Amino acid sequence: MTEIVSPGGPPAGQVTLPDGRVEIAPDAPAPTGPYANDDLLPVPVEKRTWTTYNFSALWVGMAHNTASWTLASGLIAVGMDWKQAVLTIALANLIVLVPMLLTGHAGPKYGIPFPVFARASFGVRGANLPAVVRALVACGWFGIQTWIGGEAIYFLAGKLFGDGWAGASEIGGHPWTMWLSFAVFWALQVAIIYRGMETIRRFENWAAPFVLVGAGVMLWWMSDKAGGFGPLLDQPSQLGWGGDFWKLFWPSLMGMIGFWSTLSLNIPDFTRYGRSQKAQTVGQALGLPTTMTLFAFLSVMVTSGSQAVYGKAIWDPVQLAAKTDNVVGILFALVTVLVATLSVNIAANLVSPAFDFSNIAPRKINFRTGALATCVLGVLIFPWKLYADPQGYIFTWLGLVGGLLGTVAGILIADYWILRRTRLDLADLYRTGGRYWYDGGWNWRAVVAFVTGGVLAVGGADFHPLIDGRPVPALESLADYGWAVGLGTSMVLYLVLMLARGKDALADGREPAADRSEPAADRSEPAAD
Repeated sequence: MTEIVSPGGPPAGQVTLPDGRVEIAPDAPAPTGPYANDDLLPVPVEKRTWTTYNFSALWVGMAHNTASWTLASGLIAVGMDWKQAVLTIALANLIVLVPMLLTGHAGPKYGIPFPVFARASFGVRGANLPAVVRALVACGWFGIQTWIGGEAIYFLAGKLFGDGWAGASEIGGHPWTMWLSFAVFWALQVAIIYRGMETIRRFENWAAPFVLVGAGVMLWWMSDKAGGFGPLLDQPSQLGWGGDFWKLFWPSLMGMIGFWSTLSLNIPDFTRYGRSQKAQTVGQALGLPTTMTLFAFLSVMVTSGSQAVYGKAIWDPVQLAAKTDNVVGILFALVTVLVATLSVNIAANLVSPAFDFSNIAPRKINFRTGALATCVLGVLIFPWKLYADPQGYIFTWLGLVGGLLGTVAGILIADYWILRRTRLDLADLYRTGGRYWYDGGWNWRAVVAFVTGGVLAVGGADFHPLIDGRPVPALESLADYGWAVGLGTSMVLYLVLMLARGKDALADGREPAADRSEPAADRSEPAAD
């Protein structure tokens, strides 16, 4: 296969250290212009300090949260038993770990965030397409998680303050005290994100073990209420292991993958601070599949216990915790849920869109401004509607997210690993007319691959309860495999379109002169990566 590699040697203006990490050369000026700002520039090697523990703690903090809990317990609510639910989630996280590590590689090597990384394949301007799609998804997640955090304050504070709080007059279908709780939790997150990435790293370090202990306490409480672990393990599957299970398994698996498909794109936002490739690889491998599987086991055990104790599966841990009358237990549950939700929401749903929105207009939007935009949009998407029921949450929201973002992952992996063999020119990622400028800043081949993969992945999906029916009924058979269809289609199509350009065009990264309205600009740097 043709490799995008410069015959003239490595790009000028950058140096490669013995451990493989790359940075701007000490005697070279930092990139400037309309596509650069302090938040988007490569992290200097001396500031890439995150260790294996930091990455593991990051994932423990993000995996051990209320949305992850409802992800697993929601499978119990729709008919699986604990073995089926844990199997589905464990397999999904092993699968999504692969693109997570592949895209994460660019972080410690070049110190760049996701929207800058995407410029290599989509173009310096075109990278705004996947960045905005990822940012809007993050806004949706931020809103859902903020609603969960507000719900925790509302339900558990209601146990402390009585009917005056829980039975307050309603506004828009919810008590005004629920809206107040939502606003308080929203403001708390804004305050933390404004302190920057180092504060987030420290917060994740101590939040991770705290949340794990909290989940263990909830398991102990529920097993005590149920009379031991036996009733938790004995709850039967409503599906069996026949056709009914497999019919539900595939869309569930894609939904579980979709849960972290967002991070499989923007993980360079974190790995760019990595001390080494080993730190991010081992840290993620230890942190993601193991902790998600363990947390899934805890959540399905507790949910199975709720079915044994209360006669129905209570998939929302906040509503389950609210059933206790112990004041100390309520306060502990409140703090645990708040820490867990803060941990994932800040790391997964504020950091990424902050960089993504900054990429739209680097001179006008910085990291903090982008984060504030996320907070506002997260309210405007009406998260209380997305989170209303497990059917819509798992199969509609997560399925659509996974299918759409899988297409972006396929393009990024194909470009970085297969075409470029992990070689990038840092300066050109920020430059007009460079090798990543393509045609007016856009690589239309990436756009075509993205749109085609996206239509095939989600066109046949059931959008209920968002809308009635399927946009493209003929694609219904692909809907249950949305993430895999999107990733595979976009990867293959992108490779075909890029390789069809010819070796010279591939090496330069711009349109051939015959296909352009103006001749290629003269450049002093080598013509390719």
